[in-house]
Amino acid sequence: MHLDSYKHKGLRIKLIELLRSKGIDNEGVLKAINKVPRHLFLDNAFVKFAYQDQAFPIGANQTISQPFTVAFQSQLLDAKRGQKVLEIGTGSGFQSCVLMELGLKVFSIERHRSLHQSAKKQLEGMGYFPRLFFGDGYQGLATFAPFDRILITAAAPYIPEALKSQLKLGGKMVIPLGEGDKQEMQRITKVSETEFNIERFGDFSFVPMLQDKSFGKTQ
Repeated sequence: MHLDSYKHKGLRIKLIELLRSKGIDNEGVLKAINKVPRHLFLDNAFVKFAYQDQAFPIGANQTISQPFTVAFQSQLLDAKRGQKVLEIGTGSGFQSCVLMELGLKVFSIERHRSLHQSAKKQLEGMGYFPRLFFGDGYQGLATFAPFDRILITAAAPYIPEALKSQLKLGGKMVIPLGEGDKQEMQRITKVSETEFNIERFGDFSFVPMLQDKSFGKTQ
């Protein structure tokens, strides 16, 4: 594990300035990203680029999102300290840490067993203890529902019904919706058991949210 040096902290401050210039204005989100050492989540080959605003591969054909995307989604969540958030797609665990630094109770599902295991080990080593699950994100976590917020960190071809039902009344879901190279970032607020208000926030590019019959086999 690489230490968090003064150099890394300095690079994070520059990254925060860049995120501000790109329109991220939630001070809580900026402070949370500044606290989480992103370089600890990257393969040695990419460590020196850790604080550039770009995505990097993390194995299992998945990526760690670019910092702007993490900041943008976190800001859209509009979450309050102590709220319960369900994250679909643990990935490296970086976003989970940012959510924890925001004072949220984090429940996170990962579809790839290898990523679930590596994220668990990484986060425990850093002193973060979200509730991590190996499972199918399309099914959510009914046992722990309802959730104040749901954050989906992979491209979803549609909004899973299970997730809509697990969202608390008045709760918000942030989801990159669509197939292909581009997805539309949406924030969905649950107005009633059958009504949802949709806000749209432009195009992003995410790896697809997996759903297939082979779920449960070791990746």
